[in-house]
Amino acid sequence: MPENLADANPRGLHFIVELANAVQDTVQDGTRVGASDLMELLARHGGPPFRLTEADASRLCDATGELIGILAAKEPDAAAEAINALLRRHPARPHLVRLPGRPWSLHAQADPEDGPVPWLLATAALALGLWFSERGGCAWGQCAAPDCAHYFIDTGRRTPQRYCSARCATRVRVAAHRAQRGSAAPGGAGE
Repeated sequence: MPENLADANPRGLHFIVELANAVQDTVQDGTRVGASDLMELLARHGGPPFRLTEADASRLCDATGELIGILAAKEPDAAAEAINALLRRHPARPHLVRLPGRPWSLHAQADPEDGPVPWLLATAALALGLWFSERGGCAWGQCAAPDCAHYFIDTGRRTPQRYCSARCATRVRVAAHRAQRGSAAPGGAGE
């Protein structure tokens, strides 16, 4: 566990989504994300260098379930209330941080004695709350591709994002095109 959690924070939204997807994927496989995988995920996003035990990893995975509930929310009022509930239980105590090579950004502080779960939930509440207020609603979602259940952050400005990646969007478009061509072909389902 780092000496000062208040000085280290992952780049919020993409970290939250990657964590949610990793936890969800392993739950579907009947496994759990391990401590080493979580430490790597934190490091990739500039997070605190926790020395996690498997018990810490288990608690973080359980806490991520609450974040998945927010990412799955379709109603803005329900998402806002869930974020507010997180903020009440895990006040973010925001402060400005400048990570190497990045501009100043607002980060959550956490008491080092509290451990990784309160830090995660305070960080997530702050990141989701800021994004929600900036975008005026749930600017995130779950992939619409039938064979994918990953979450994403909607960073577009024009039309709402429906897929977690260009790859999923392309797969759905290609499948629809093939289905349309198959039904329009002589002797196809359209005849």
